[in-house]
Amino acid sequence: MIFALGLAGCSTSGSNADDPNSERAQQTAEAQKRITASELTAFCPTVTIREGTSVLTSYGKADKTPENLVFQASISNQTRSCQSNDTTMTMNVAVAGKIVPGPKFAPGTITVPIRVAVIQGTDVLYSTLHKQAVSASDANAATQFVFNDSAVSFPKPTAQNIQVFIGFDEGPETASKGKSKPK
Repeated sequence: MIFALGLAGCSTSGSNADDPNSERAQQTAEAQKRITASELTAFCPTVTIREGTSVLTSYGKADKTPENLVFQASISNQTRSCQSNDTTMTMNVAVAGKIVPGPKFAPGTITVPIRVAVIQGTDVLYSTLHKQAVSASDANAATQFVFNDSAVSFPKPTAQNIQVFIGFDEGPETASKGKSKPK
């Protein structure tokens, strides 16, 4: 008898789980609208840390010796997500990195130059140099940071021939558009 009463308490009669107007049903429907199968299988260019740009070393005003090292920054991971319409692809590009203090390190805000560039053949479709501020307060431990550029936008490619590069760049603010590659 107790077992039967326990089962009766588990009954789903009167539940709104099957009601299409219930809050849960509406949340499920909204989630299903957000991502379509074509979006899951759509082309989203990979992000590559450009060779020679994964490490940034800063020295004091003296010689570039280990004793004069202020900090060394490095990029360790990268990721991206893509959205597109009939004419434009927009990417959110992100990297994770860390700053390791050196003997001449002083706690404070360190600004690291990070460039995001989109290349199609020899054409530069997008190139932006960001100044990422990182608060580093511990002279005895590495400080991790995350950077993202959510506004990477360019004409939707008709072929899978897009390269996306990211890395530290101490070069000029702007890269020329057209037939050159960013540094």
